[in-house]
Amino acid sequence: MMREGWTYKKLGEVADIKSGYTPSSEELLDNGALPYFKVGDMNVEGNEKYLNHTSSFLDTSFKSYPQNSIVFPKNGAAIATNKKRILSKPSVVDLNTAVLISKTNTIFTEFLYYWICKVDFKNITRRGTIPTLDIKTLMQFVVPVPPLSEQERIVSELDLLSSIIEKKKAQLKEYDKLAQSIFYDMFGDPVTNEKGWEVKKLGEIGTIIAGSTPSTNDKSNWDGDINWVTPAELGEQLYYGETVRKLTEKGAKGLTIMPIGTLLLSSRAPIGKIAITTVPMCCNQGFKNIVCGKRVNNVFLYFFLKYTMDLIHSLGRGATFKEVSKSAISTYLVLLPPLPLQQTFASKIEAIERQKALIQQSITETETLFNSRMDYYFD
Repeated sequence: MMREGWTYKKLGEVADIKSGYTPSSEELLDNGALPYFKVGDMNVEGNEKYLNHTSSFLDTSFKSYPQNSIVFPKNGAAIATNKKRILSKPSVVDLNTAVLISKTNTIFTEFLYYWICKVDFKNITRRGTIPTLDIKTLMQFVVPVPPLSEQERIVSELDLLSSIIEKKKAQLKEYDKLAQSIFYDMFGDPVTNEKGWEVKKLGEIGTIIAGSTPSTNDKSNWDGDINWVTPAELGEQLYYGETVRKLTEKGAKGLTIMPIGTLLLSSRAPIGKIAITTVPMCCNQGFKNIVCGKRVNNVFLYFFLKYTMDLIHSLGRGATFKEVSKSAISTYLVLLPPLPLQQTFASKIEAIERQKALIQQSITETETLFNSRMDYYFD
């Protein structure tokens, strides 16, 4: 939509794109004046918008890119993540990274940043052995250039919405820390068992259920009403309900339909994703799930496994990919405090989850507003 008083320029008219480079390992320092960022550093906590944190540095003899340059992946699978970041200070970035540098004083970097966040790099990626971003096509994209005062107002509005979202996400992390604190206060360190609780094998206090995948070529197995879950669907949530894919009765024949309250545990890459089911469901072969017996509360068990996940990871075996066997899960040792104490803990967690749900709802609403404003300004 063309707006009165705005001009429209090709990206190549307002900015240049440079390629990063990769110094030798001998040139990298643990400390220094010039930060060196790899594509993977975009995933580091604290680098969500501005690149601030890295473990690699260079001395000042190296060519750097200016502060407020916009960087993003240009080679490899990371292109599809659509991550864009801003350099917080003069820095060097690796060869798989592109650097967008404004060459005009008519556009603010942060305004350009929000604009490029709307560009879906998946649509301009050349497929091949190694995917590459089509920089030439990107430079032909049209950028809106409002008056500077209008850019400043738009950036302030989007920054405000972004900060609200980030603060609410930080609240969720604080509630997660509270849950961990409560667990350790009530039960002690789950690895060392400092309080001397009874210990049992998982197979003694619950039923271990593996899954399977019906033929994906037989369409009559799919698009039914029976939930079927894969590890890729699970995030960080305590509870999991409706699945992405569903089976027909034919597709689910011979599979175990797990009851509500089953503890999902992914046993192959990625090992260690966990959740508690809120609806009956089947699962694929990437799980070894636990239906809890009468002596163990599923919420307590969820957090015990979460806080001992490093030990579960160490049980993975296999050359091509790591997998934890059903036998290893069945013999995995679990602390077993008195059931009333487990249930008291679960009640505290339920209270925390109610508060997290309210915060998550607010995040979703704010993200919807943010996305609508991005569409309004940049579509």
